[in-house]
Amino acid sequence: IGDPENPQLSKDGDIILGGIFSFHSSWKDRQDTYTNKPLPLECTSLNFRDFQFAQAMLFAIEEINNSTDLLPGISLGYKMYDTCGSMARSVRVALALANGNEAVSAPSEAPCTRLSQVQAIMGDTSSSPCMAIATFIPFVFQISHFATCACLSDKTKYPSFLRTIPSDYYQSRALAQLVKHFGWTWVGAIRTNDDYGNNGMATFTETAQQLGICLEYSVSFFRTDPPNKIQKIIDIIKASTSKVIVAFLSHMDMDVLIHVLSQHNLAGYQWVGSEGWIIDSKTPLNSSGNEMFTEFWETLFSCNFRQSASSAEHQRECTGHEDVSSVQNSFTDMSLMPIFNNVYKGVYAVAHALHSILVCNGTCNHKMQRIHFTTKEGDEVYFNENGDPPAKYEIINWQPTEHGIVDFVTVGLYDASLPADKQLSLQNKSLIWEQNSKQVPVSVCSEKCPPGTRKVLQKGKPVCCYDCIRCAEGEISNITDSITCVRCQPEFWSNERRDDCVKKEAEFLSFEEIMGALLTAASLFGTCMTAVVAFIFFRYRKTPIVRANNSELSFLLLFSLTLCFLCSLTFIGRPSEWSCMLRHTAFGITFVLCISCVLGKTMVVLMAFKASLPGSNVMKWFGPTQQRLSVLAFTLIQVVICILWLTISPPFPFKNFKEIKDKIILECALGSTVGFWAVLGYIGLLASFCFILAFLARKLPDNFNEAKFITFSMLIFCAVWITFIPAYVSSPGKFSVAVEIFAILASSFGLLICIFIPKCYIILLKPEKNTKKNIMGKGKHK
Repeated sequence: IGDPENPQLSKDGDIILGGIFSFHSSWKDRQDTYTNKPLPLECTSLNFRDFQFAQAMLFAIEEINNSTDLLPGISLGYKMYDTCGSMARSVRVALALANGNEAVSAPSEAPCTRLSQVQAIMGDTSSSPCMAIATFIPFVFQISHFATCACLSDKTKYPSFLRTIPSDYYQSRALAQLVKHFGWTWVGAIRTNDDYGNNGMATFTETAQQLGICLEYSVSFFRTDPPNKIQKIIDIIKASTSKVIVAFLSHMDMDVLIHVLSQHNLAGYQWVGSEGWIIDSKTPLNSSGNEMFTEFWETLFSCNFRQSASSAEHQRECTGHEDVSSVQNSFTDMSLMPIFNNVYKGVYAVAHALHSILVCNGTCNHKMQRIHFTTKEGDEVYFNENGDPPAKYEIINWQPTEHGIVDFVTVGLYDASLPADKQLSLQNKSLIWEQNSKQVPVSVCSEKCPPGTRKVLQKGKPVCCYDCIRCAEGEISNITDSITCVRCQPEFWSNERRDDCVKKEAEFLSFEEIMGALLTAASLFGTCMTAVVAFIFFRYRKTPIVRANNSELSFLLLFSLTLCFLCSLTFIGRPSEWSCMLRHTAFGITFVLCISCVLGKTMVVLMAFKASLPGSNVMKWFGPTQQRLSVLAFTLIQVVICILWLTISPPFPFKNFKEIKDKIILECALGSTVGFWAVLGYIGLLASFCFILAFLARKLPDNFNEAKFITFSMLIFCAVWITFIPAYVSSPGKFSVAVEIFAILASSFGLLICIFIPKCYIILLKPEKNTKKNIMGKGKHK
């Protein structure tokens, strides 16, 4: 208790090592009841763990003293102080060690008068006291076994500080990788409000963000904080949705937090801890006393050396012969030997440094960082330029036993010297929780977005909180938690689940479908019907009604109508390079041939009427030869137009991906739209001219009444093609092709029926009217 001039454990030697440990984890103020003056602090709550650290230091010193190879003929002594978890007390005892036990209870401006009696200080257990000691006493080497703050690696500030435990720079990253390994992306964070907790959590937060881990909350406290501040932390935990808590706490702060959590019956959380508390499985027992070993023994065995009336009822008397092996608690737990071994390595590092100096007789410029040796257990010990050892960690899992004691089971390793993807090595995560009879906890803000969806961040929340939005049509995502949906290639489309691109169905007007079959049937029916009419005309070719108006033009017109019906078939089926060129050019030429024949027949009617007038010889100017030449000339013009079209920019097969989103429309691109409309325009020009002539000849005598039928046929033809244009433009996909076929068939049937069916009616059903006399007689009658 109290005065730092009185070490709790000491032994003389040729060289003295200092030891600073927290044999007690807390203290309370005292004052004289008569004078009200403050008395030395009273330390409470015996800390088994630091007692074990001290024992490890004693063991290493005794082993070195008994060695004939290391520091032969030189004995090591020690002075160990209890800081009671107080940083101010840590600095005081460190100054006492450095000043050769000069009193330092009151500050003084006078310089120290004695040289330091200790060659090195082992400790302290926490980072903040180590920083303070290294700042005030930079001329004495300090080797800590448990101070992990990354800030202590700064040799410009702490040149004499070394440690045998890795820096939190690596531990924080290891914790982040551990959390990521188990898929915990939504966690809470609690830290000690000191250099250890704040620096360690800052590094963890930075690494967690890089790994896609979000902190729902991050709070700090210190064990001496007022209860209302700790209560606020409890309220935050209660209101949170995360089920994993990362605690960067000292074991003393963790004891306070766990005690309050138990009072509120808060359970069901997965704790991920730093080395500061993960190896401390039991809250320290409250006790107080004057002699450390006596107190330790009484606490360990629940007995009392000095029986009093009050204690006799509760505790048995200690004999001093109790069996340590029969006790099960955190003191007797040897699974933490790697931690205690850090103290052992630190003592040996000092011994090797002293040995090197003595061997050189003071002529060598040795530094502690150059120490490199191997312990008898085979552990390699050295320090890098920052005074840090290699960063290797065991992943410890708490597993309760039937005796109520927690076993520290190693379930994995972390080695910072390995490549990033191999640094963390763990058992099967399901196996870890099977050993604890539990399932793997889940701690996420939002469930994983399945394939077929993408993540959309929730407004005002961390990146781990998001909604899963289904990919739009034509887009997919085939991985979990995709942040974007990828658009399928033009020839593909998204499936119903939006997780795969499937090949689009090719659509074109085929012979197999109903519409294609009906149009094919209509085309063939028109062809057969034309053939029947041609047969009838050939059979009765010598009759007056066939011979009238140039039978040669009639047969040529029937031939062109046959081609018109057949050319519609080229529009059906999968478009190819040849079919695309053939369908439009064949259609254009055959229709011009057809209209040219009709135009020739109309002109024959007009010329014949004028020839019947007295004194007229017009027929010699438009005889059969002239009729043939006119048809040939009109047709050749269309042929030239088609040749130019095919030469400059011909039609070609084209895959239309835009018309119907989930299908590929196979169609014939026009190539040159000017060529296409030139072909149609020329047909329309001839049809209009033919319609005008036929309209003018409609009132000629009955024997020339073919002009009336031509007028009707041209009226149908023009009506069909005028309505074709808007229907063609507005029809999607294969229906535009069907519209064009329908226009071809409708206009062809109009010509066939209007011009030839009336004559067939007379030939077959009214043969008495099929005479020259009858035809000429009508003319005379009128």
